[in-house]
Amino acid sequence: MKYPKEYLDEIKTRLKVSTVVSKSVSLKKRGKEFVGLSPFKNEKTPSFTVNDEKGFYHCFSTSEHGNIFDFIMKTQNLRFGEAVKILANQAGMQPYTFSKADEERENDWKKYSEIYKDYINYHHEGLLKNSDLNDVREYLKKRNLTSNDVKNFYLGYVRNKKNFYQTLLKKFEKKDLNESGLFYYDEKKKEYVERFRGRLIFPIKSLSGDFIAAGGRIISNESYLAKYVNSPETKFFKKGNNLYNLDKARKLSNIKDEVFLVEGYMDVIGLSKNKIENCVANLGTALTDRQILVLNQFFNEIVICFDSDESGYKAAVRAAENSIKELKPEKQISFLFLPNGEDPDSFVNKQGKEKFLNYFEEKKVSIHTFLFQHHREQSTNSPSSLAILEKNLRSISNSIKDEFIKKYVLEFFLEKLSFLTPNINLNKKNSFLRKAKSLKTTQKQFNESKALTFIELKEFSLLCLILKNLELFKMNIHLIEEIKMFSKENILIFNEIISKLKSEDLDLSNFNIDNQLIDKIFKFAPLRHILENNRKSENEILELFYEVKRDLKNYELELRIEELESKFSKDMSESTFNEIKELKKKQNIN
Repeated sequence: MKYPKEYLDEIKTRLKVSTVVSKSVSLKKRGKEFVGLSPFKNEKTPSFTVNDEKGFYHCFSTSEHGNIFDFIMKTQNLRFGEAVKILANQAGMQPYTFSKADEERENDWKKYSEIYKDYINYHHEGLLKNSDLNDVREYLKKRNLTSNDVKNFYLGYVRNKKNFYQTLLKKFEKKDLNESGLFYYDEKKKEYVERFRGRLIFPIKSLSGDFIAAGGRIISNESYLAKYVNSPETKFFKKGNNLYNLDKARKLSNIKDEVFLVEGYMDVIGLSKNKIENCVANLGTALTDRQILVLNQFFNEIVICFDSDESGYKAAVRAAENSIKELKPEKQISFLFLPNGEDPDSFVNKQGKEKFLNYFEEKKVSIHTFLFQHHREQSTNSPSSLAILEKNLRSISNSIKDEFIKKYVLEFFLEKLSFLTPNINLNKKNSFLRKAKSLKTTQKQFNESKALTFIELKEFSLLCLILKNLELFKMNIHLIEEIKMFSKENILIFNEIISKLKSEDLDLSNFNIDNQLIDKIFKFAPLRHILENNRKSENEILELFYEVKRDLKNYELELRIEELESKFSKDMSESTFNEIKELKKKQNIN
């Protein structure tokens, strides 16, 4: 049975080609692409290229070509389903379980996709070819939209008096048309009518470029009508999972660090017309975790640039409070507030690309600075107001998932707060500042974590698992006795733990291990958040253990393979070659 396209697209969304390939091929950036030595042929000059923008790799020496699934299948000699499981795991997704419903859903998707394709094509062609749409052309002219813009963004127009529903009924079933969200039942007319009639329509695409929804803008002056409407949510379209223009913007992630998140379709088009094409728009909802996750996958900085009016500011506050929890090291979320009365579309059309980008560099503020400024403006200098301010800021910092970023933001807030009380008792103020520590301390801690190797962090996870579940591993000591550790310090700790598990004394305070070393394990173990924030059953703990154990085993195999490959390059012995093959098979199994 085929995997649903949505599931495969989700994996592609979360994993760049370069991310997957770099696990087995050393890549170097060269312009828009990455280059490296071919994994399919022994060579001295790199002929292997990876292009994240286009989503494929190409080997010029062997003509091998494909996407992430092809790469895993060909380099690891796996079937498609096995490759999907490996990549889903790398992407942090659950394995897919097929059912009869999957087949039905796949068929439904094909119909849904076809309906949208026919619908968008019909109204796009109509806008380009029909000569009697004078009011629409006047509106396009007023908004500085040319026929090229109409083509580039595949804009359409839905006439008031036409109804494409009847035309589509010749090809599709009534049930499928009704579930598309493109039509609704008019009780007065006793018929299905077009949701977007009298509106300019903006097609919304999935990451892979399929039409999945539309937004519509009224061009008349009828105040009783909503200015914008979007397709309702369907089983194939969730507003909080998608962003307008992401299919185009993501292709620039190799050459742009930042992406501009704006409020409306016209803002995206206005920026794009002025050669600022790394821009997306949310779809009339508050910014979601899912949208942040997707944007972080492609860009290092998200710049939220909403309209400068009151509603735009309120939307920015909501976006900041919703998204700060997803803040990660080496990823930024910034805010850009344009001059009063301006939105990205109007500003860039008046001032041009260079002035917009200069304004961005000069005026952008970090997310934590913006939130501090906002909450400070809502407070006074009274003790009760400042107490509420501190409470709100602590709550914001506590919502952040990454421990280092959480500490950094809290310390930033506390340091700022300390200067709001100039008349406070000096000892008390010093105490407050001590609570805040220093931003340098946190930065030092962050740098310390980055200095740790992959294998040290894996070993910390294993040690953390055991130390937090001593009774469980005492009963299953056979599972850990065979494990090999690689870091000298961790070997000593591991041996001491084994010794204690074999004794009757499981009191951690009696372990012959420096407390600072134990603190270091609990501090840097990647699995600590899972263990601290989620109650896990014994089976779940063991599953985590097997996962880490597998990684350590594969690392051991990697070291041995490297050793043998070095030996093989000198002696070219058949036995060495066969041993390498066997070890690589074990790697794939693990």
